[in-house]
Amino acid sequence: MDAPGRWEVRIAIAADHAGYPLKQELAAWLRQAGHQVLDLGTESTEAVDYPDYAEAAGQAVLDKRAERGVLICGSGVGAAVAANKLPGIRAGLCHDTYSAHQGVEHDAMNVLVLGGRVIGGELAKELVRSYLGAEFSGEARHRRRLQKITALEERYARGSGGGGAGRG
Repeated sequence: MDAPGRWEVRIAIAADHAGYPLKQELAAWLRQAGHQVLDLGTESTEAVDYPDYAEAAGQAVLDKRAERGVLICGSGVGAAVAANKLPGIRAGLCHDTYSAHQGVEHDAMNVLVLGGRVIGGELAKELVRSYLGAEFSGEARHRRRLQKITALEERYARGSGGGGAGRG
């Protein structure tokens, strides 16, 4: 099998119990392709809480122990919600290859979230390959949008509550 994405990427991978089987498959595949894999758990199908693993994967990316993260839970939704609570993490739930690369190219997505009960191993590999092979475009419109996302993180992290558009 061809190597997924860029060569020798440092990847943090984490999952809850529902994502454990897919995490194991992806971690082995990534290692075989020559990537450095930081496996942050879980280590079985015994029930655990996905926010703990979302935080671990996100923190590894923020701390630069990993260049990118892959996070897996049952549907992917809960893990994506939790990971996006970490300022600086841009996690995207992707079950199609277009979103997996476009999320990086346009939105500087740094954590790919997958639903272990939704997709199979071969599709997951294609998604990871697409994600790792993508680079942020750096186009002015995308940089401007990222600056707005950062401003939102900063405004709401201060506890001001904002009061921007869409609030009644």
